[in-house]
Amino acid sequence: MPTKIVIKKNTYFDSVSLMSVSTKANKLPGVEQAFVAMATEMNKGVLKNLGLLTPELAEAKNGDLMIVIKGDAANDETLAAIEALFTRKESGGSHESRYATLASAKTHRPDSNLAVISVNGTFAAREARQALEHDLNVMLFSDNVSLDDELALKQLAHEKGLLMMGPDCGTAIINGAGLCFANAVRRGPIGIVGASGTGSQELSARIHEFGGGISQLIGTGGRDLSEKIGGLMMLDAIAMLEADDATQAIVLISKPPAPAVAEKVLARARTCRKPVVVCFLGRNQPPADEDGLQFARGTKEAALKAVLLTGIKKESLDLHPLNWPLIEEVRARLTPQQKYIRGLFCGGTLCDEAMFAALEKYDDVYSNIQPDPTKRLADINVSQAHTFLDFGDDDFTNGKPHPMIDPTNRISRLLQEARDPQVGVIVMDFVLGFGSHEDPVGVMIDAIKQAQAIAQADNRPLEILGYVLGTDLDTPSLSQQCQLLTDAGVIWASSSTNTGLLAREFVCKGEKA
Repeated sequence: MPTKIVIKKNTYFDSVSLMSVSTKANKLPGVEQAFVAMATEMNKGVLKNLGLLTPELAEAKNGDLMIVIKGDAANDETLAAIEALFTRKESGGSHESRYATLASAKTHRPDSNLAVISVNGTFAAREARQALEHDLNVMLFSDNVSLDDELALKQLAHEKGLLMMGPDCGTAIINGAGLCFANAVRRGPIGIVGASGTGSQELSARIHEFGGGISQLIGTGGRDLSEKIGGLMMLDAIAMLEADDATQAIVLISKPPAPAVAEKVLARARTCRKPVVVCFLGRNQPPADEDGLQFARGTKEAALKAVLLTGIKKESLDLHPLNWPLIEEVRARLTPQQKYIRGLFCGGTLCDEAMFAALEKYDDVYSNIQPDPTKRLADINVSQAHTFLDFGDDDFTNGKPHPMIDPTNRISRLLQEARDPQVGVIVMDFVLGFGSHEDPVGVMIDAIKQAQAIAQADNRPLEILGYVLGTDLDTPSLSQQCQLLTDAGVIWASSSTNTGLLAREFVCKGEKA
């Protein structure tokens, strides 16, 4: 198969830009595989695994850009098309200026107050520190930053009264502007502080659906509530929202936090002058509500409690109760052998919420992100019993685009799970919004049909349950994406919470939960 290799010396692009370019390059006619990335050792390792690493590529330096094209279209014309992707502007966009350093950008744009940083993890802490020292709030999309560096950056931000969102912060909405992965939601009086990207997106989408709106969505990065970091950013963000005139109520969302840090955050929430809703996902029942402090077991409940605090009436809302007639229909279709769920998720918190729902009924629940080390998958490529996979975790994304952008990893796993006769339901999320794939459902439809055909050829049913995280303001249309699922014979859930509950009940032959 023809292959074309180009190395552009000392040509740097951030990882978000390169993920987008790679995804579009792989869709060009005649391209079997396109790989566009910086020449880091990790990316060279990916090329080696693909059988595409040449001596020339092996010698490339960290600051060099690699473009590798495999297929019948491995030629100068395709190369030119890929290079054009780096400079193409969307119609109606504003003028864009480029600066070589943060210092230069601050000099030329003195009114700027926020930097979004997406560079190789080796350099991310240095760039974030420079931004903070120039009095810029920071959203650090980059991962592979040490805990020591994260702690130092957040301590510096705290001293300067600045936001230090991240590292590995994928979602924020600041003054109405969605950053990185975010959904289009109305402005309103509810502030969100999230140590979880898709958890924050889900909260904002459900609040929007229930008629509420978002004042600010402040991401902290997934490790903020670890023992080492101590909730520094969440505590500062609570204080910022408490002082924000546009915020009436605050919602906190996180995967299971370190117990001591959770207590510290709750102590601060109790002193907040505004009501706070806390959603720390986990297997345990949350505490009872207190004056000014409410607890939610899942994202849907958290969103509902938040909008009720702003004066919206519960009786005016469609809460989408669990569809028990549908559950009974699915149970009747599945054979006794089909007793397992396989969850294939782009969003870590969406994966967590579904997994914790399953854990309420089943003990044999495995994952690449299972809090219980005894239930962590020994091999992420081999499922066990009920398996929930977060394809956005480092296990799957090292040197590869995030699954919200590139579905390749998930497609191959979908077909693998479809061949397992013990699988009753395969669960997948589809995330709309800024930064995500332009057609997340559409790009999976052929693979979904192929999976269904695999099961049909084996004379067994296969239920596929989908959840589209998005709002009626997102592009593409939420309703259009759901219709694509319906047309493909896929059941779709109305929320992340309902996704987990439906999945666990589909494969249960017992009574109602």
